[in-house]
Amino acid sequence: MLIIPVKDGESIERALKKYKRKFDKTGVVRQLRARQQFTKPSVTNRIKMSRAIYKQALIEKEEA
Repeated sequence: MLIIPVKDGESIERALKKYKRKFDKTGVVRQLRARQQFTKPSVTNRIKMSRAIYKQALIEKEEA
């Protein structure tokens, strides 16, 4: 359960914004979508590898 402390005089919109930000950081929606369909371990590894290659290319491009 998420608890958002609301100060006196703070607007509801501001509190909702804090709640949404905190909710996004927990990753509940991302986890729910990932659980809706099964991905094979080989596909997961392939995605991780492609992300790592992409990040490495960005780092090497930045250094050059």
